[in-house]
Amino acid sequence: MTEIAASPDARSVPSEAFANALPEGLSARRMIRRLLQLMLLGGVTLAILSAVPGLGDARENVMGAQPGWLVLVGALQLGSVVAFVVAFRGVFCMRMSWRFSAQVAVSEQAVNVLVPAGGGAGLALGAWALRRGGMSQEHIARRTVAFFLLTSSTNFFAVVVVGVLVAVGVLPTDVAPALAAIPAVLAAGTIALVLLLPRLLRRVPDGSGGGRLRRLLSASTAAVDAGVGDSVRLVREGRGSVIAGAWGYLVFDVVSLWAAFQAVGTPPAFGAFLLAYLLGQLGGLIPVPGGIGGTDGGLVAAFALFGAPLAAAAAAVLIYRAFQLGLPALLGIVAFLRLQLTLKREDAPAADCEPEVAVAPARA
Repeated sequence: MTEIAASPDARSVPSEAFANALPEGLSARRMIRRLLQLMLLGGVTLAILSAVPGLGDARENVMGAQPGWLVLVGALQLGSVVAFVVAFRGVFCMRMSWRFSAQVAVSEQAVNVLVPAGGGAGLALGAWALRRGGMSQEHIARRTVAFFLLTSSTNFFAVVVVGVLVAVGVLPTDVAPALAAIPAVLAAGTIALVLLLPRLLRRVPDGSGGGRLRRLLSASTAAVDAGVGDSVRLVREGRGSVIAGAWGYLVFDVVSLWAAFQAVGTPPAFGAFLLAYLLGQLGGLIPVPGGIGGTDGGLVAAFALFGAPLAAAAAAVLIYRAFQLGLPALLGIVAFLRLQLTLKREDAPAADCEPEVAVAPARA
């Protein structure tokens, strides 16, 4: 494995950031309870959408969906889960077993679906499991940042590419060029800002001699600094599992929504479909379990804005979301139970990953 050199001024993360105790609220019993709540919330969402004027046919479209396309939706979502595991192992440690990697990664996905913390709870669970598995705190911190950036950045890069192609007419749609160009410019600006973060964060004073809060802030900025650098290096060195996993996680998800549209009717034109998907996903930034309501509403609104029939869009999104949330949640609860057994039976399943970062050079 290619060694990844630490960024300048990399500082260790304080031990209290990754306690050995399971993060509060993440017991298997609570996760099962949240799954039941999620199912109830999904049913309420379906009832509300069906009652909204113009969506009276949504329920009938869902009930009349073609079974073959539904099977494909589920298979594609399973592919997205597998791609997530591939990316997770590629970013954190290629020497971890596939079994342990899958247990941690799929457990993270379940927590991201079931806990209203905008994805932070899943990252916390992954950090806890890897620390219990013997991985160093510094490596967990920096690679957690890198993993989050790599699995999230594909959406932003896709917005830039699709937005530009739609704006210049390569992907023909009825969308006004400005409606495609503006998100592309904003996404490009976000990418540039993230790439500039290490340079900006190195201006933050070293908090090693300050109080606990200042030391924690200093360690956090160092983790972000190192994580951004690691994400860039992993891509530059062409690590196939990272690149294929991150893009597969997105592509399988996009195609599954396309299949859900096919199950109830005909999807919009290709360019409009891609742009609506990418913009509609922004509703998931609302910190509710699984993005229920936020992502659903954002996707339905985006597809309606780009010309899809409202009832068909609502039905397709509901089918897609049922698989997108339900499959990782069910698999993740099983993975979480298996993960706890693994950590009890094996001393350090992630200890072989030590060390993967070189000693950081001293600041000039």
